Amino acid sequence: MYLEFEKPLAEIEGKVEELRALARANPEMDVEKEAAGLQKKAEDMLSQLYGSLTPWRKCQVARHAERPHCRDYIETLFTDYTPLAGDRNFAEDNAVLGGLARINGRSVMVIGHEKGSDTKSRIEHNFGMARPEGYRKAIRLMDLADRFGIPVITLVDTPGAYPGKGAEERGQSEAIARSTEKCLSLKVPLISVVIGEGGSGGAVAFATANRVAMLEHSIYSVISPEGCASILWKDAEKMREAAEALRLTAQDLNELGIIDKIIKEPLGGAHRDPKTAIKAVGAAIEKMLDDLSGQTGEEVRNNRRKKFLAMGAKGLAA
Repeated sequence: MYLEFEKPLAEIEGKVEELRALARANPEMDVEKEAAGLQKKAEDMLSQLYGSLTPWRKCQVARHAERPHCRDYIETLFTDYTPLAGDRNFAEDNAVLGGLARINGRSVMVIGHEKGSDTKSRIEHNFGMARPEGYRKAIRLMDLADRFGIPVITLVDTPGAYPGKGAEERGQSEAIARSTEKCLSLKVPLISVVIGEGGSGGAVAFATANRVAMLEHSIYSVISPEGCASILWKDAEKMREAAEALRLTAQDLNELGIIDKIIKEPLGGAHRDPKTAIKAVGAAIEKMLDDLSGQTGEEVRNNRRKKFLAMGAKGLAA
């Protein structure tokens, strides 16, 4: 699946595949030299395209349907994963996955947004948009981790919290606020990785962490570019301008001191080489866990709070 700005690349790679298909059908045909030349041209174009992505193009890459999702990371990086369901209040929310697991032998609580990988699973997981019960489930799992001294890992990939009438009736904003508050109160290390979209309060509720990392082509913002454009310009088609203004890329947020680490993606984005992208995230998580391992519970909590208070102080000073 190619994105809109990748169409020239799609044409070249399509021609390469056509030539090699002809060669497979007729072994006497010698097309390898021509195919190799086109392949080199495609690689150069891919490098050029991804070396200068605009914020809007990064949004498109972050939303790519074939990017690895939360379930892919859990299945690949974690062992002994035991899913835990329900908020003990209303229902199970499939937009949020969570449970006890091990990463390289270390016990952790892993929680994340799951978008789904096909039409059926996307509907089942509500496209990664959690309802109040999803955030209350996350709170319950964070409480459990805190009680037993287990670090928490969150994987953020959501357009935002679900804005439906039922979710609002059941206290969506209160649930998000409580989840954010719970993140701040934990006495165990909390590490968050934005693996795709980090949208609005729905992302902040999982990412108020000691360490926040982002994949190179992921995004993290208070509102989507389309939503911002609809409010400011009354025109959703102004999303390119909004994406520029929001400073939502990993590079912008690292420069502003909002995140702590950028995790490099394979050339062409995580969707082109999911295994390498997932491996890089795993290595980053382990390094961040090691960095926090020598701190006491009080230090972990106080340093997390100071980190976010300092962001506000910088903003006021500016």
